[in-house]
Amino acid sequence: MTRHAIAAVGLLLAALAAGAAGPLDGEFEVRSASTALYQGVVELNAAVSYPNTVQIRAALRDGVTLAFDLEVSVSAPRRYWFDAGVIDFNLRRELSYHVISDRYVLRGADDIERASFPTLDAALDHLGHVERLPLLVESQLRGDGPWEVRMRAGVRRGRMPDALRAMVFWTDDWHRTSDWYSWKLER
Repeated sequence: MTRHAIAAVGLLLAALAAGAAGPLDGEFEVRSASTALYQGVVELNAAVSYPNTVQIRAALRDGVTLAFDLEVSVSAPRRYWFDAGVIDFNLRRELSYHVISDRYVLRGADDIERASFPTLDAALDHLGHVERLPLLVESQLRGDGPWEVRMRAGVRRGRMPDALRAMVFWTDDWHRTSDWYSWKLER
């Protein structure tokens, strides 16, 4: 093997090692979650830690939108059959960067929730704190319980400019979900 071939292999291995860290690597977990019954409505409170990397900042500044999902499932465990599903809920929000105002913009899927933040840290902190989100009404809880509640968070690449879409269509680095976080719901 020539010196040039060894150098080329070394550069290739260095490039692979440098690219091993994906854009969504880093701390990503549901830190805590709970439900509370308030005036006949079961409300969700949760804290999620989302990754904050240089690649995320660069992608947002280049016009990529990131989609953040919170999946919540409430079920009644059964002894000899599949668990009875009470509700499956998905809270979807999108984060983008607005160049002119130099702010990070958060939009809910229903376009009712809308907020802007001066920094990515502030936007991710807001995304990670869910307080008193209505999940279901007490009449949907049939039987004596307890019911199992499971929640996980997800982040993925959303919309992007056409020029970037052509360059990154083959990558799958922009999709990640946390582990399920489970707890018991009792009246």
